[in-house]
Amino acid sequence: MSAPLNDRVSASVEAWIEDDPDERDRTELQTLLDASRAGSAEATAELRDRFRGPLEFGTAGLRGRVGAGEHRMNRAVVQRAAAGLGAWLTERFPRPRVVVGLDARHGSREFADDSAAVLTAAGCEVLLLPRPLPTPVLAFAVRHLDADAGVMVTASHNPAADNGYKVYLGARATGTEGRGVQIVPPVDAEIAERIAAVGRLRDLPRADGGWTVLGDDVVADYLSAIGSAVGAGTPGRDPRIVVTAMHGVGGPVLLEVLRRGGFTDVHSVTEQADPDPAFPTVPFPNPEEPGALDRAVALAQHIGADVVLAVDPDADRCCVAVPTPDGFRQLTGDELGRLLGQELATPGAVLACSVVSSQALQRVAARTGARFTSALTGFKWIARVPELTFGYEEAIGYCVAPEVVRDKDGISASLLVATVVRRELGAGRTLPDVLDDLDRADGVHLTAPVTVRVDDLAVIPATMARLRAEPPAALGGSPVTSAEDLADGLDGLPPTDGLRFRTADGTRVVVRPSGTEPKLKCYCEVVADVPAGADLAAVRAGARERLDAVLADVRAATA
Repeated sequence: MSAPLNDRVSASVEAWIEDDPDERDRTELQTLLDASRAGSAEATAELRDRFRGPLEFGTAGLRGRVGAGEHRMNRAVVQRAAAGLGAWLTERFPRPRVVVGLDARHGSREFADDSAAVLTAAGCEVLLLPRPLPTPVLAFAVRHLDADAGVMVTASHNPAADNGYKVYLGARATGTEGRGVQIVPPVDAEIAERIAAVGRLRDLPRADGGWTVLGDDVVADYLSAIGSAVGAGTPGRDPRIVVTAMHGVGGPVLLEVLRRGGFTDVHSVTEQADPDPAFPTVPFPNPEEPGALDRAVALAQHIGADVVLAVDPDADRCCVAVPTPDGFRQLTGDELGRLLGQELATPGAVLACSVVSSQALQRVAARTGARFTSALTGFKWIARVPELTFGYEEAIGYCVAPEVVRDKDGISASLLVATVVRRELGAGRTLPDVLDDLDRADGVHLTAPVTVRVDDLAVIPATMARLRAEPPAALGGSPVTSAEDLADGLDGLPPTDGLRFRTADGTRVVVRPSGTEPKLKCYCEVVADVPAGADLAAVRAGARERLDAVLADVRAATA
């Protein structure tokens, strides 16, 4: 039998039960409390976890497991977040306008309705999206409707047990470059202060109505804007396309944007087409995860498809797989980012990617006369790059139409990919042929991650401290020539917790804690130039050997 709950935790649970606005959550906590007092070690451990501190509101907003208690996503936590956001907005603007959107995860409907009720009572004009829709539609609506803020209830590609709360700001609150972009410091801390100041929820004003439920015209406007920005009218041979929505909300919007682009040979993975918060066919609803695209690839092989387009559950990310002589191959986030960057690069264009993404985009910019900018990890930073033309991050996030959606958008990215495929097929070529051209022009850039998942969060800062004190002497057999601390604010970027190592042979490794999950992430890249007339396959094989050696050394250094 474990030790009983201490007085602080027990009192916190009782106070939460008394103030929680949701009867189911009150019952859930009372059941756990009764079981703990009866000697259940499991119930005691669960309550300790649920009351180990408030769910932190930061630059990713809120994200966590759905359940009752202060360290979970629930109606009480969401109402406090909405009240804090409402207070921050109304301190600055008379009757600020807020757009609220939601996906189809557990609790999303209640969280969106609660947000509308609390924000309306706080004095905001609230516009609620008509139904569960992709995050890019919400990001579009903030700009399109000239809102002061946007709230998106989503946990994106997190596990099925999670939900979240993303906050965007409009131009009055953040300036032109940040219009329709997620919050960054110090706004996150300022809103968090207002959240902490919220008193008893039983005393919190909640409106019974007064907000506006938007019509489908907002979706139609988004589709029209994307179609105009991407320009899918490129001639070629129409591709056979397989799409999957990964049990999320992106399916109908993705199919419609492809239809409007003239793509008629489109096949959906039916068992993943409809929203389902349980995500029953995938262990982890992230298209990057092993096995996530198995059904899509099986369908593509069966019908002889030219490309697979997958979006994550809130459709802000895009993943692509293409046929090769050895079967379908999933492009890495960096490969697709490089390819799309090449597509949008023109003299004077601004291309941007995160500091952990491949260096290949910088070479594309130099060759095409475009300008290149590096940004901190996360689209809250990438989307703020002045005069942005294209931005991406290696975690399959792409912004191909920043004047429409100033955020990653899997729908518009999918449309652009389909357009490129159509053009290349018309010339008897494929996406791998385009990547071959890029390797010959700019060198082979191979990237791969090392992810260290932890149960004890203290392991992450301890590992970072150790790497700062004792950086590796070599990686992949090449001496480390520089060990840079991103906390010093390198390359004109704001300080962030991260380390960057470079070696004599051009290898680069960036190590940083994840901002949303309990893990340490290491981003490894090797670069190999391709001399004129060289065997590209041989150069790639040599680069792969180097990368494998680097990955082994990084795993050892972070173990």
